[in-house]
Amino acid sequence: MRVLMLSTPFPTHFTPMVPLAWALRGAGHDVAVAGQPDVTDAAHAAGLPTVVIGERFHASDIFSRKLPAGKRPLELMGPPTPELLASTSRMWEIHARYLVPRYLEFARDWRPDLIVTEQMEFAGRMIGGVLGVPVVAHRWFIDPLSGPTAGSVRAFLHGASTRLGLEDGLPEPDLILDPCPPKLQVPGLPEGLPIRPVPSNGSGPLPGWALRPRIREHRVCVSLGNQTIALNGMPLLKNIIAGIARLPDVEAIVTAATEFHPEPAEVPDQVKVVPPTPLNQFLHTCDAVVHHGGAGSSLTATAMGVPQLVLPQMVDQFPNALRLADSGAAIAVESAAGQDDPGVVAGHLRELLTEPSWAAAAAELKAAADAMPSPAQVVPRLEALAATGRHATDGQATDRHDEERRCAS
Repeated sequence: MRVLMLSTPFPTHFTPMVPLAWALRGAGHDVAVAGQPDVTDAAHAAGLPTVVIGERFHASDIFSRKLPAGKRPLELMGPPTPELLASTSRMWEIHARYLVPRYLEFARDWRPDLIVTEQMEFAGRMIGGVLGVPVVAHRWFIDPLSGPTAGSVRAFLHGASTRLGLEDGLPEPDLILDPCPPKLQVPGLPEGLPIRPVPSNGSGPLPGWALRPRIREHRVCVSLGNQTIALNGMPLLKNIIAGIARLPDVEAIVTAATEFHPEPAEVPDQVKVVPPTPLNQFLHTCDAVVHHGGAGSSLTATAMGVPQLVLPQMVDQFPNALRLADSGAAIAVESAAGQDDPGVVAGHLRELLTEPSWAAAAAELKAAADAMPSPAQVVPRLEALAATGRHATDGQATDRHDEERRCAS
C-alpha cells in the first residue's frame, strides 16, 4: 500500500513517526513524507522519500517577535491558562487551510491508501475525507493539547471542510496511535492504539566522547533545544551550567547549536558543550537529563529510563512537565526564579542522582513503554484499516478499493 505521512513544520512534531515509517517500509509498503522543507529536511535525513510542498516555515520567527529583549516566554506569560492552551491550535488551523489545496493536488496524483498525520496536522483529516482514504493520527507523546483545542479546530475548519464537500465538517481520524505509556498520558483523551515510543532524534555520527567512560561518578545531559535558547534562553543555559559546577562529582554533556555555546571561560572543566547530537545516541550513558519539557525530549528520556529535571518555558511543556513529575520520574520547576537559581538546579540534580526512588520510577516508565506494541506490530492494524477504505466526497476521486472491486466483478 501507499502511505502518505504529513506533519506541521516542526521537525520534532514529525520525528515520533519515523520508526513507524520505517516499519511500514520494512513490511514492503511505499511511504512518502509531504510537507514544508522544515519537515522534509528531517525526513530526508531519516532516509525517507519526501515531497516538498510549500515554503520553509521558520517557526521561531513567530515566537521571537512577541518577546521583549531578554525575556523568555515563561517570564512574559508564565504557565499557560486553560484559555491559552485552547488557543494553541489556531496557528495550525490556519496552516491546514493554507496547505490543503497543495496537499490535495499531490494526493490525487499519488493516490495513497492511507494517510498518517501527526496530531496537529489537520489537513490530513480533510484530505482523507475528500479522497476516501482512512486517516491515522499519531500523537507526539503526552498530549495536553488535543482535548482543549478540539472545539476550536472543528469550528475554524468547518467552512473549509464543507467547501470541499465534507458536509459534516472536519472528519475525525479513523485511528489514533498513542506512543505514551497510559500512566503518563493526560486523562480523558479518546482512546488510542498503543505504539511503543522509539526515540528518533535526528541523524549524525556517533561521537567519540559517548563511547568513552565517564570521568566522574555521575553524568547528566542538558538539552534545552535550539528554540528555547534562541528565545532569550542563554542566561538560563549559563545558570544551569553554574549549578552543575557546584556538584564536583558530576560531569555534564550540554547540547546546543554552535552559535549558542558559552565562552570557554564560562564552562567549568566538568562540562562538555557539544553541537546538537541525537539524544538517543548517548542518553543511556547519563544518570539524569535536564530539558525543557518538549515532547521529543520527554519521549526519549522516558523510553530510555532516565530521571528528568524539567524546566518548561511555554504552552504544552508545562502540562508535560507536570505529568512527568506526577509519575515520580521527574522534578518540574515551573517558576523562572527557580529555574534561574543555580542553587535550585544543583539541589534538584543532587536529589535525582542520589535518591533511588527517581531512578526506580524512571525504570518503571521504561518498562511500561517497552511493553507496548512495536511499530512493526502495529503495521498489520494499519494494513487492515487501509483495506476498508472510506467513502470519498471528491467528485474527481473514487475509493481505490471500490474501483478494484468493480474491476474484479
